[in-house]
Amino acid sequence: MTDITCRIEGRAGRITLNRPKALNALTWDMCLEIEKALNAWADDPVVKLLIIDGLPCEKAFCAGGDLAEMYATGSAGDYSYGRRFWQDEYRMNAALFNFPKPVVTFLHGFVMGGGVGVGCHGSHRIVCDDSRIAMPETKVGLVPDVGGSLILARAPGRLGEYLGITSARMGPGDAIHAGFADYYIPRDHWASLIETLVETGDWEAVDRRARPAPHSQMAAQHAEIDALFGGETLRDIVNMLTASDSDLAASALLKINENSPISMACAVELIHRSRSKDRIEGALNLEYRFSARSMEHGDFLEGIRAVIIDKDNAPRWRHAGPTEVPSVEVSAMLRPLGADGLTL
Repeated sequence: MTDITCRIEGRAGRITLNRPKALNALTWDMCLEIEKALNAWADDPVVKLLIIDGLPCEKAFCAGGDLAEMYATGSAGDYSYGRRFWQDEYRMNAALFNFPKPVVTFLHGFVMGGGVGVGCHGSHRIVCDDSRIAMPETKVGLVPDVGGSLILARAPGRLGEYLGITSARMGPGDAIHAGFADYYIPRDHWASLIETLVETGDWEAVDRRARPAPHSQMAAQHAEIDALFGGETLRDIVNMLTASDSDLAASALLKINENSPISMACAVELIHRSRSKDRIEGALNLEYRFSARSMEHGDFLEGIRAVIIDKDNAPRWRHAGPTEVPSVEVSAMLRPLGADGLTL
């Protein structure tokens, strides 16, 4: 059994994630295989579209990246392993975003972190009833990356700030409303749709099979989210949430108080900068500035320890709370890396 299979079937280039015991978590080699396939198929006249799925795993399209090796190397003082991994992963994300043919992704179960980078940059992103999409990086001391900060920046109103710092999960209706998905198609229709796409290469078959999007709770809360998350900094947002007596504000504060303060403060800044520039290359470059520093100067190693390694869910963050992050530290985490910057 291989962790990923990349092959041409009929008129489609097919990429299937195949690590069911690890919820299809991305490894470095999987990122390289995806990039290799994209480069091979971009100009191949046989390939009319791309299909990406993780259906060998019942519970997840892709629940994120494989972080154990990053923790092992980073804890030993070797920060280069993580930086090289992110360089290659982000380059693959950019290639997917810019792929010149339709990209159809089947986003079942958990789609989180690195899974968003593989599944949510396509042109035809399909969700079903059990889809649960999130950018939970601030829980482990990172920022929404893999180009996710750009998707958050493009979300309606201030929904991007809400999702980026609370790590809230989206069901199918929420994901479509927020711009992480395009189509709702019940999962029992997927096999026949894939057969049609493989046989015909006709991506408009996705439009013909789509059903009305399910209800979105986030859409119903849109106005309140805009009011509460409209601040320029994390401190501004927390102050507005603290001053509110709404259930939404109370729930958001509980989630925020669990996450890495420096990560959330930088996430807000990343989303704001990506909103003004609106380019995948710019978003990935900014994300890499943070991730390259996250082990040595951020909370990443402690976040992995608490959530993945020891699983005590009791991280000891560098800052006492979300209002305790000086703006100068946000600037330091996001300043240019010079010759060590991301190369796409």
